[in-house]
Amino acid sequence: MFLKIKKIPKVNWSSEKPYNFKPKFSTLFFCCFGLMLFGLGEGLLIVSFTGASPWSVLAQGLSLNVNLSIGMLTFLISVTVLILWIPLGQKPGMATILNAIIIALMIDLCIKFVPIPSSYINQLILAVISVITVGIGGGIYLVANLGAGPRDGLMVGLQKLTNFPIAVVRGTLEISVVSVGWYLGGTVGIGTILFAFGIGPCVALGLYLVDKLFD
Repeated sequence: MFLKIKKIPKVNWSSEKPYNFKPKFSTLFFCCFGLMLFGLGEGLLIVSFTGASPWSVLAQGLSLNVNLSIGMLTFLISVTVLILWIPLGQKPGMATILNAIIIALMIDLCIKFVPIPSSYINQLILAVISVITVGIGGGIYLVANLGAGPRDGLMVGLQKLTNFPIAVVRGTLEISVVSVGWYLGGTVGIGTILFAFGIGPCVALGLYLVDKLFD
């Protein structure tokens, strides 16, 4: 059962070490492909107009209480999360850099070319698709083992510390973050709730599918 997955699977194209800056082509390809899906999903959630992701809600809530922009607070949150990596034994890799570049690019492309759904039902369907896409993309790039983005690295580090299933760790993280953001005044929509509760199982599903397809 994919919800019980506790470790990132290793397949034939996974990097032996996360600090590999000269990976084989297949490793780099799947890493980039996964990040493209991840960014596409994030962009689709924005286009769906059903609510921002939990970490964006946190940044919005903080912006209402301190004299800093949402963009600056998003950056500071990422830096803070990276600092939390230190006691968890996590270190950045190539995918940590690619994460920021590819996901940002895909979000911009998605917002530019994907039309806003004309009905609320279609908005909800797009929101569900976005969460699944982020989860599967996240699973693919994590299996490449070239490092992780700030949030995913925190998830992996906490999983190793607690030994809880990845779905539980990621779900708890997202729900905690969105709860704090909402308390501080951030706007929460149905898409935000879908993301908070669905991203953990979807990342676990992505890991499970990759493990089974390339086993």
